[in-house]
This record gives sequence, structure tokens and C-alpha cells, in this order.
Amino acid sequence: MTTTSTPSFAPLQNDTFLRACLRQATDYTPMWMMRQAGRFLPEYRATRAKAGSFMGLATNVDYATEVTLQPLDRFPIDAAILFSDILTVPDAMGLGLSFAMGEGPKFAHSVRDEAAVAKLEVPDMAKLQYVFDAVTSIRKALNGRVPLIGFSGSPWTLACYMVEGAGSDDYRLVKTMMYSRPDLMHKILEINADAVALYLNTQIEAGAQAVMVFDSWGGVLADGAFQEFSLAYTRRVLAKLHKTWLGATIPSIVFTKGGALWLDEMEQLDCNALGLDWTANLTKARIIAGGSKALQGNLDPNVLFAPPETIEAEVIKVLNAFGTPHSGPGFGPTHIFNLGHGISQHTPPEHVAALVEAVHKHSRLMRGAC
Repeated sequence: MTTTSTPSFAPLQNDTFLRACLRQATDYTPMWMMRQAGRFLPEYRATRAKAGSFMGLATNVDYATEVTLQPLDRFPIDAAILFSDILTVPDAMGLGLSFAMGEGPKFAHSVRDEAAVAKLEVPDMAKLQYVFDAVTSIRKALNGRVPLIGFSGSPWTLACYMVEGAGSDDYRLVKTMMYSRPDLMHKILEINADAVALYLNTQIEAGAQAVMVFDSWGGVLADGAFQEFSLAYTRRVLAKLHKTWLGATIPSIVFTKGGALWLDEMEQLDCNALGLDWTANLTKARIIAGGSKALQGNLDPNVLFAPPETIEAEVIKVLNAFGTPHSGPGFGPTHIFNLGHGISQHTPPEHVAALVEAVHKHSRLMRGAC
């Protein structure tokens, strides 16, 4: 732990998200959105302009706190998520992360041979102190309104960027290494898994009340390769995570884009919830995994470009696909509403307002609590 003392925080006023993560009954289906602090909000764009760059925004505690709270000030959503980037960990490994306007993330140094792999090691968490300071600052600024989610990229997803040196359309370089030098790929993934676990645990110690692993590129793998190069290392991360901190249970969520094919195996992970993209069938997912995991998802983000009445109809389809959640004491199937991937920067904010209202309204109706 790199923080100097344990921070104290206000008591939580809305624990609906955490209860749903833990498969406990809730009065309505809680919701939040991946990339909810982002470019679709004009106030975010104004803060981003002040910061001068994406990294200027992410590494400034005050700015990161400000943009994390912006969607909560607009919409009655049920969780905040730390404003940061999944590539902070490899950046701390010395790969030199930068964001060119309109081009996405790039690394100055890619990892493509034995010499580059040999240099990798779990980074000193002091290099990521700006993240943990932001977690503490955001948690204090929330003042108990809703829980704060911390996150990291999965070991495989981080490896994709590290080997490719940027985003990729075909994953040619990382898959070439995976198939031709699996020993090097496994070495990268071992280091990444240990780094991710330490990173998430330090976020928890700084104030995160739940953590999420984004396996954004797990779905690009072939069956068999997914289990060996992605799932196994996500499992390694989860095995090292704090399950409780200062007496509070810390739920963990795993999201694999394109991962519905492997739900029966993901159901066995030591996490509390599984995130699903829009290709997954929630009814089937509940049958496969709902007996042990909360499910999160899975509206197609592009639904938000349709008129509000269509958004409401699509929300009802998603809620009905999951079915009536658990009610009463004990534990049972629960649902956290989310998009099937990150919200588009072009989304009209008023359509998001319609989304949130529809989720809360109709999920209450399903429970007979209107």
C-alpha cells in the first residue's frame, strides 16, 4: 500500500449497486454505464480542454474527481467509476503511454521480443499514486451518495496493447507471439496478472468499494486460447484480490467483450458478477450463471441514438430478458443494468436521461414496488 494512512469516509446512502453485486434483493435494478464519465457530456469536454490532454486529465486528482462526479450530477445513476485508463499499468512499466487526438492510445516502446519481455516487472505502485489519490479524493467527494468502482484492464487485454503498441484491428502481432512463442506470452501475462492484482488491491485500500476487470479483447481469442491466455490469468488476478477491506465486502466484476460463449466456464470464476455485451442472451445467461453470479449488462450502446420511446422499449426488453430478480432474504439471481460496452461520445445526454428513468421505473414495476 502506497497511501500513508487509511482514509475515513462518509457512510453509504445508496447501496443498491453493491447489494445487487452480492446477489441480495433490491427495490429496483441499479444501473451505471461504462465510460459514463466521458465525451458525450459537454461538461466533460470543457474539463478535458482545461486539462490540455487526456493524460493531463487522468493524472490530475482534482480533474479526475470532477469528471467522475459529472454524470452523477446529471443522472440518478447508482455507482461512480474511477476516471482513469486501463493502460496506466503498462505505462508504469515504462512503455511510454500517450494519446494523440483522434488516434487513441499508443506506446513508445512495444513488447515484441525476449529482450523486451525480460525488462518487464510488476511496477512500483508509487508510480501510480495519482490513481490512488484520485480514488480517495472521489470517494470523499461522493460523500456516501453511491459506491465507487475501481478497475483495471485484464492481463490479456493489457498484453494486446503492449505487444501491438496501440489498438489493433486484427491482433496480428500479439497472436503471432501467442502462437509462435507462447512462453513469452505467458511470461507477459504472469507479470500483468500480478501487477493488476496489486493495482486493484491498492485501489481498494484507497477507497474503491468494488472492482472490475475489463477483458475488453478476450473475445478475439479462439476457443481454447481464451481459456489458456485470458481466463487463466483473470483467475490469477481474482485469487489475489481483497475480498473484504476494513470490514466491508468488496465485490468484483469481470467483463469479457464477446465472452458469452464461455459463460459456463466464467461462472466458475471467484468473482461476484459477470458483465455481458449486447450479443449475450440474458435469459440463457441467467440459467447458466445466475445461480452463483450477478449479471451486468447488456443494452446495445447504439440504442441510445434512437428516440426516447424506443430506448424505453429496448430497456423493457433487457429487463424482461433477465426476468424478475431475486426478492426477499438470502441470495438469488440479480441484475445490474449497463450498456454492452462503453457509451459512444456522440450520444445525446437527454437520451441517457431517458435510459436511466426507464430502467428505474420499469424495474420497480417488475417488483410491484411502483
